[in-house]
Amino acid sequence: MMLSLNMANKGPSYGMSREVQSKIEKKYDEELEERLVEWIVVQCGPDVGRPDRGRLGFQVWLKNGVILSKLVNSLYPDGSKPVKVPENPPSMVFKQMEQVAQFLKAAEDYGVTKTDMFQTVDLFEGKDMAAVQRTLMALGSLAVTKNDGHYRGDPNWFMKYVATVCMRKVLDWANPLVKAQEHKREFTESQLQEGKHVIGLQMGSNRGASQAGMTGYGRPRQIIS
Repeated sequence: MMLSLNMANKGPSYGMSREVQSKIEKKYDEELEERLVEWIVVQCGPDVGRPDRGRLGFQVWLKNGVILSKLVNSLYPDGSKPVKVPENPPSMVFKQMEQVAQFLKAAEDYGVTKTDMFQTVDLFEGKDMAAVQRTLMALGSLAVTKNDGHYRGDPNWFMKYVATVCMRKVLDWANPLVKAQEHKREFTESQLQEGKHVIGLQMGSNRGASQAGMTGYGRPRQIIS
């Protein structure tokens, strides 16, 4: 079942927000999208259908929160599903956002860390679909790591969650060093000499200054008419 892209209601971006949005969209991985779609279909069953290819299609497919709720429920045994899934997909905006919020709560309870969680607006308004991918990757990695019999699909689709967390810590440690290296400035000998010359001029600008006419602290100044 292919979903219409007309369901997405994303307003235009202007100025700096457009530039930021463009950078965020470049982080979206279409190859990763294919892997996540395959996993969701295998995990939830063919009834969830398939999205139109691309970032917008992926957003529309997940936007009302129903498929996400079915996904996280499928990782739990019968009788302990964390999210109530309505028989008919919600059509009202606040109901859809509420459904997404329930998924996020269940994903966090399952073990996804806050740093891996997307915000409701990231999905609902398409602000950061790369963050949505990150959450789903973390969820799949956890399911593979737990190995409790509820994961369906190829285990090689995801890294073990422990390895994922360690990789992120290494990147977090390395990023400041990389940025510092990028901003490191090197000066030539002539530039250093020029800098000393400027400082010398500034220091010499007070030469010849006199305290004549100034009085000591607390003494009245004499005015000669």
